[in-house]
Amino acid sequence: MRTKTILKYMVAMAVIAPLLTSCNQAQPQGQQAMAIPFPTVKVARKDIVAHKQFPASIEGVVSSEVRAKVSGYIQDVLVDEGENVRKGQPLFRLETQTLSQDAEAAKAQVNVAQVEVNKLVPLVEKGIIGDVQLETAKANLAQARSNYNSIAANIGYATIKSPVDGVVGSIPFRKGTLVSAADAVPLTTVSSIENVYAYFSMNEKDFISFTRNVEGKTLDDKARNMPKVKLLLADGSSYEEEGTIETITGQIDTQTGTVSFRATFPNPTLLLRNGSSGTIMVPERYDDALVVPALSSFEQQGKKFVYIVADNDSIYARSIQSSAEVDNLLVIKDGIKENEQILGKGVGKARPGMKITPQPTSIDSIVNSFNTVFK
Repeated sequence: MRTKTILKYMVAMAVIAPLLTSCNQAQPQGQQAMAIPFPTVKVARKDIVAHKQFPASIEGVVSSEVRAKVSGYIQDVLVDEGENVRKGQPLFRLETQTLSQDAEAAKAQVNVAQVEVNKLVPLVEKGIIGDVQLETAKANLAQARSNYNSIAANIGYATIKSPVDGVVGSIPFRKGTLVSAADAVPLTTVSSIENVYAYFSMNEKDFISFTRNVEGKTLDDKARNMPKVKLLLADGSSYEEEGTIETITGQIDTQTGTVSFRATFPNPTLLLRNGSSGTIMVPERYDDALVVPALSSFEQQGKKFVYIVADNDSIYARSIQSSAEVDNLLVIKDGIKENEQILGKGVGKARPGMKITPQPTSIDSIVNSFNTVFK
């Protein structure tokens, strides 16, 4: 019985095998080599504005340290941090009890010296004594008055006033603290922030590249002709006012290898504060530059490549060099020419030598599709 079953299986396989073979032979051989459709674009020229970014620190155009001129304990703190103050407005009051006692003693010395002068004047007039004694008495009176005026001035200095109109900064000292003119840390800082300075630095390479394209023979001339700059705030948002580069240091810092710049920004809403940080965005123009979508490139071993579409619609990789990436466009420095056709999208699925069916499209549509995906 078992032998008969085996014979049946053998007969069945003998019948099926030719059928499978004929099916495989019937499959078209060209199906595996079928060209795949890919979007393609032509290398074009555009006017591009890139922005290089540099960390910046913000300071008020006027930033005055407030310090004690005399030693004493803080009796009253008359303002709060962040408060707007006017020039001459009292900020701190120091304890003046000791100074008041000194002033009373000095006033008494003035009175004594005045009495001495008053006593000698008629004696000199009558010729009883000489002028020397009177002149000495007058000198003693002048010295006593100077001493009193000095103490009185110190009493006045005990009320510490704002040197400028502005905004009060941090106040590290509080009531009861002993302060003096020798303190390393000021009582506070008052800053005028209607306009602010943004300080930033460029390395030597960026400095040469940036200033080379600016008109002017001297640094001052170039500073006057430099383009407006933008400011990114600490939260990543863009500040609504543009800034003007006003000064450039005349030499490169040997320790950091950088050149320092100062830009001025209007601050009508007082959003920018003394001590704020941000990022300066310096524009760099590329006129009539060759561009390709960044999405059309890929990297291998630190180099950028694109797929060139040959005349027979096969593709091959070519190395390119770019100067900048702006709004998902690569500014091409070297490697391809205008009107050359490259693979627009799908570089991750493509392989060198494969044949494609080109689907010509615009650069903008490729860039916009990238923005849509990552929006």
